[in-house]
Amino acid sequence: MFVAVWLVVLGFTGPFAGKLPNVEKNNAIAYLPASSQSTEVNNALTHFPGGQQVPGVVVYVASGRLTAADRSLVASQRAEAARRVPDFKPAAIKQSRDGRALAYAFAVQQPDATKLADDIKAVRQVAVGGPGLKAYTTGAAGLLVDSVNAFKGIDGILLVVTGIVVIVLLLLIYRSPTLWLVPLLSVVGAIGLSEWAVYQLAVHAGLVVSGQSGGILTVLVFGAGTDYALLLTARYREELRRHEDRHEAMRAALRRAGPAIVASASTVILGLLCLLAAELNSESGLGPIGAIGIASALLAQLTFLPALLVVFGRRLFWPARPAYGAAEDQEAGFWARTGRRIARRPRPIWAGSTLLLVVLALGLSGLHLGLQQTQAFVKTPQSVAGQKVYGEHFPAGGGQPVIVIADAATTSQVVRTVAGVRGVTQVYPVATAQGRAETVAILGLQPDSPAAFDAVRTMRSRLAAIPGSRAIVGGDIATTLDTNNAATTDRYVVMPLVLVVVMIVLGLLLRAIVAPVLLAATVVLSFAASMGVSTLVFDAIGFAGVDQTIPLLAFIFLVALGVDYNIFLVSRIREEALVRGTREGTVAGVRVTGGVITSAGVVLAATFAALTVLPLVALVEVGFIVAFGVLLDTLLVRSVLVPALICDIGSPVWWPSALARGDGAAPATGGGGAVGHTVQHAGRRLADPRG
Repeated sequence: MFVAVWLVVLGFTGPFAGKLPNVEKNNAIAYLPASSQSTEVNNALTHFPGGQQVPGVVVYVASGRLTAADRSLVASQRAEAARRVPDFKPAAIKQSRDGRALAYAFAVQQPDATKLADDIKAVRQVAVGGPGLKAYTTGAAGLLVDSVNAFKGIDGILLVVTGIVVIVLLLLIYRSPTLWLVPLLSVVGAIGLSEWAVYQLAVHAGLVVSGQSGGILTVLVFGAGTDYALLLTARYREELRRHEDRHEAMRAALRRAGPAIVASASTVILGLLCLLAAELNSESGLGPIGAIGIASALLAQLTFLPALLVVFGRRLFWPARPAYGAAEDQEAGFWARTGRRIARRPRPIWAGSTLLLVVLALGLSGLHLGLQQTQAFVKTPQSVAGQKVYGEHFPAGGGQPVIVIADAATTSQVVRTVAGVRGVTQVYPVATAQGRAETVAILGLQPDSPAAFDAVRTMRSRLAAIPGSRAIVGGDIATTLDTNNAATTDRYVVMPLVLVVVMIVLGLLLRAIVAPVLLAATVVLSFAASMGVSTLVFDAIGFAGVDQTIPLLAFIFLVALGVDYNIFLVSRIREEALVRGTREGTVAGVRVTGGVITSAGVVLAATFAALTVLPLVALVEVGFIVAFGVLLDTLLVRSVLVPALICDIGSPVWWPSALARGDGAAPATGGGGAVGHTVQHAGRRLADPRG
């Protein structure tokens, strides 16, 4: 039954594949809350003539001094651009003081991103320069189009790259020519379901989907879905040695592994939903998008995957079929030896591991938060190169003006006040509508620089003191400033919230207080170490800094996903400790989970590493940080630090549960409370031959 249901789901969601980019919003203004001045200015401009226009600049630079032929060529190309692009409004051509550059500002309509991209493409086809004369189309319009173009095809690239990576890793892990197909098919079902659900929410509920969140959705479902598949399949293989009937084996696998998987997914879902408290729409939108992805992966791996595994039975594991009654060597293997070594000398091991993480975290001292728009691309698009050229010959902020909206009666005061702000080279009123006036200010400062942000802050402060002006300051520079401020606020609000949620889930799962606090602390330390190493790597690569939104996103993924592996390990340790005692239970837990959790960590890290092939610095950064952090957590924190701490602390780690009062004293259970009962019920349904 479950197989048939999922085949219907695949058929239903198939037509929606590839449609998610159609509802993505990749302009910064769409990410800001309605309360920000930048958003208020953007909304107010719709009431002015040409209010939906985006400013841009075409700049020409000569290899030597400009000639009359150069000036004539620029004039003709400007006229041709005006003929070719509807509503193209070019200003007069200006010559730089050094006599080497020409430039003219323009404005184009922006009813939607597609038309804007087509218009800028047409301008660039015309504004090509000539012999000894290079041309660049830049400014806000050029940067916006190049940013949108950078997101084109991201979903398809990620799907292909991530799919190849997962297939290769599954082949290496399972060493079976057939077994890898089942987890992959269930992941594909989860991706189809999640993309359909996100698309519907974007169209009908106004959910903000960005190219970044759309790409992360693909990676997240692939990584988490494959992880859950690895864990359940490994437990199923284990149970096939204990149960002759494959249906009984699946029932036991779901009863034992299901609660941990559900708790793990719940932790990630709740952690992602904490992003709803963020001010930035791009971050708050990622919360439900990621939660839908994880929920889809969980649903697929607890229904579709088990049904497929039961249908195909032991032959799916060929050539290493798990035989009923086959004994497992409890003492052999790398992870069995690792568990025994940790149990013998836990204190020096956890102390050394902690010291190593602290040393790695020292790299945070060189962290620089914030990227300018021109630093957001891995490669240099035309708009970035043009912005640099323009800034070398003209006032740097000419392509990205500051826009002030105020009461028309105070226009003269507004102009005088803005003109007195340091860095402003030109200020002039533009239009009046409904009693409000639009004033434009040109900065002689590099856009998105600290000096430009200071100029905007000063404008806002001084204009607020003009009685009755109701002045608000916007434009691209102000939008970036507001975005940075919102990102800072989001870090202070969301990070503590995520930690609280994670510890509550761990407390409910483990029925303890000490263990959750301990696990949360190790994951936070792992996050700090990952950020420290990443800071050094990004400096070496030549990145100008870390995007303002990255620390929060990396924290969400590393804390939530890092706790995932701790849940898988510690829930198994607790299960073993109920009958063996904490020390021996830790050794057994490391032995039976070491291989599969390490494999899951490598798969998840590899899927996030796929983000590093993309052309945007922010996506490369989040991909590297999460990939490195997952590997660090899997290979050091989960496999060494946490087991050593549990062995050293002993049974008090389970306080205040009954297990803390005496190792092995508590009765053995399937675990998981209500979650366990729910998963057991699902297991009975899936194990039914009729299902």
